[in-house]
Amino acid sequence: MKPEDKTTVANDEAAQAAEATPPQPDSVPENPVAALEQKVNEYMIGWQRERADFNNYKKRAEAAIRESQTNGAIDTLTSLIPVIDDLERAMAHIPPELAENPWVNGVGGIHRKFLKILEERGISVVDPVGQPFQPAIHEAVMSEASTEVESGHVIATLQKGYSYGDRTLRPALVKVAQ
Repeated sequence: MKPEDKTTVANDEAAQAAEATPPQPDSVPENPVAALEQKVNEYMIGWQRERADFNNYKKRAEAAIRESQTNGAIDTLTSLIPVIDDLERAMAHIPPELAENPWVNGVGGIHRKFLKILEERGISVVDPVGQPFQPAIHEAVMSEASTEVESGHVIATLQKGYSYGDRTLRPALVKVAQ
């Protein structure tokens, strides 16, 4: 007998045995109330799990929206930083005869309002003169030998930096002591 023939004979015998066994009627639970209570508990657990999953999704979505709004506000405020720089440069080069001019004082007031808005939104100015150089928040554009300031410390700030919490929005451009 060939191997294929053995397989065919075994399949035929299994089919005959299945036909010989009479079908069993659906088993009726001994206690239908207990079976229904078990089903109710299964559905309740599933519903509670789905509700918890939805609440977690909702919290994640709300956090993502808040983060997106914060990032948008920070981006907008960061775009105003060059305007603040220009106002600072203008205020630093006022001729002495115009120092008490009301118009110049008005421009100074505008500058102070810009800085106050940044501060209210949690953006802080980084002016690190005398502090150790930190590459994460400072950008060294010059170095100079100095007897007054310890090596590796900032001698002068050429352009102020800005940060929001731990996030550097713009590094401060600095001169570092050698």
